[in-house]
Parts: sequence; structure tokens; C-alpha cells
Amino acid sequence: MIQTLFGSVEQEPSLLERLKSGVQKTRAGLVSRLEDALAGKKEIDADLLDELEYTLISADIGVKTTSDILERIRQQVDRKLVGDAAELRGLIRQHLLEILQSTERPVTHVDEPPAVVMVVGVNGAGKTTSIGKLANRYKAEGRTVLLCAADTFRAAAVEQLEIWGERTATDVIRQQPGADPSAVLFDALQAARARKTDYVIVDTAGRLQTKTNLMAELEKMRRTAGRVIPGAPHEVLLVLDATTGQNGLEQARRFTETSGVTGIVLAKLDGTAKGGVVVAIARELNLPIRYVGIGEKADDLLPFDPEKFIESLFEK
Repeated sequence: MIQTLFGSVEQEPSLLERLKSGVQKTRAGLVSRLEDALAGKKEIDADLLDELEYTLISADIGVKTTSDILERIRQQVDRKLVGDAAELRGLIRQHLLEILQSTERPVTHVDEPPAVVMVVGVNGAGKTTSIGKLANRYKAEGRTVLLCAADTFRAAAVEQLEIWGERTATDVIRQQPGADPSAVLFDALQAARARKTDYVIVDTAGRLQTKTNLMAELEKMRRTAGRVIPGAPHEVLLVLDATTGQNGLEQARRFTETSGVTGIVLAKLDGTAKGGVVVAIARELNLPIRYVGIGEKADDLLPFDPEKFIESLFEK
């Protein structure tokens, strides 16, 4: 079952196969290299541990997480709980799964619509595309959706969102370029309430995490949402470009400090061997991964499931 803001929906039967296709590059950069490092080895020695460390860090698992894994291996070797290099693959797999499972959070349940989902992130991360895919997913669940074009600064941002609105048959609430984003949000929430719309997905200005005034604007939008719809925003999703690897982790850290991020959308996972950053984000920020993007089509946004993600990496 997939948890949504309005309850559970059935898990897609093809989720595992689609994930396997989307993580091919990460699998090659992580699991295949792990298997190469362990092939034919019996003894767990310093050279093997160095090779494992290099492989994990290269896949953007992160230095801290890699150190944790190696320390666990050393402890288990010392306690004679593991003595064969062939067992290390399973040990690493289990540790990665535990990290991802430890950050899972139930989605806030919304009793009365609209549910408000704010989407934040830097320009170029795939934010507007992810919003279009999210609208498509909600509508596939039988829900009504309204898009809020609160990115009033970037040239063509509204037009790009409207293209996704046309593609997914979803109305877009907009104002003139340069309008106050909180005013656009206010209009969208009032419209959603009047129409009894289930979801409002809010596109915000793509901003560098160093721009203090733009971060303050996000906080203002959060306050506006809460005044119009008590409890809103119900989700604040940060879109990260998986191809940026550890730089994405720093982006996530800054946005989390100022924007109240509740979950991550990892876009462009199919285009990188650095998908291990999923684990680094989960461990270091204690944030759940909500969705992963694995392609360009409207239905190429998949709900994140830790077990299936790890299975898609480690099982052929």
C-alpha cells in the first residue's frame, strides 16, 4: 500500500521492475563494483576494506554512512560474527536498508480537503516537472488537483507549469509576472476551497539556498497557507537533482533549516550513478524520501519504498 494525504492506495504491481530500470546506473556504480571487489575474496583485510570504502563513497553513499558501515563490519569481524568476504554484500545491503527504514514517516492525514503540498528547490533540479508528475499521480488516484503558479520571478516559469497543466488536464491559478507569491497562493487556496478540490500543489521560485530574502519569502508563504487552511502546508517536498550527488545533500540541509521540509523528491535518478545519495540524505538529515523520478513521462514519478529500492539495487 502507498500512503497518501487522504489514506492508502494500492501499490503498483510494476513498481519493482520500473525501479530496477531507473537505478541501472547506480547499480552499476555501487552493487556491481561491490561484487567485483568481493569476487574470489575470502579474507577480510585492510585492502578489501579500503576498496569497499572507495566504492561506497564513489556511489555517494556519504562519508559518514560509509564510516558507519565499515565500523560495523570491523566489529562483526572482531566478534567472529562474520568471517567470509562473501557475507559482506548482505551486511552492507542490510545496513543501507535499515538507514532508509529509520527515516520513514507517515504522511500527515488530511480529514478535509484541500491538502496543500508546497514544492521547493533550486532552479534546474526538476521542480516544475516533478509537480506535473505529482499532479498526474494524484489524478490517477481519483483525486482533483489545482496547481498554484507561485514562482512569479523566473521567466517562463508560469508557462512551463501551464504546459504541465494542459498535459495533465489540471487548472493553474496564476497572476502577472512579479506578483507577490503569497497573494497567488492565497487565491489558489480560496479557489480550491470553493471548488472542493482535493490537492493544491504549489510551485515556488527556484532559489539558491544562500538567498536569505527568498528563503524568508518561503516562510511567509507557509504562514499564508496556515492562515487560510489550518494545518497547511501538509507537505513541503524538496526536489533534488540526483545527478548533483553530495551537493544535493547540502541543498537539502539548508532548505530543511528554513523551509520545514517534510520529504524529498529525488529527480533524475535514472540519469546518474550517484543514487546512493538517497542513503546519505536519509541518514544525515533524517528525512524520508517520498518519490523518485525515473524518466521524462508524466507517470515516471514513483513512490519511494525502502525495501523495493534496495531490492532493485541488489537483486538481478
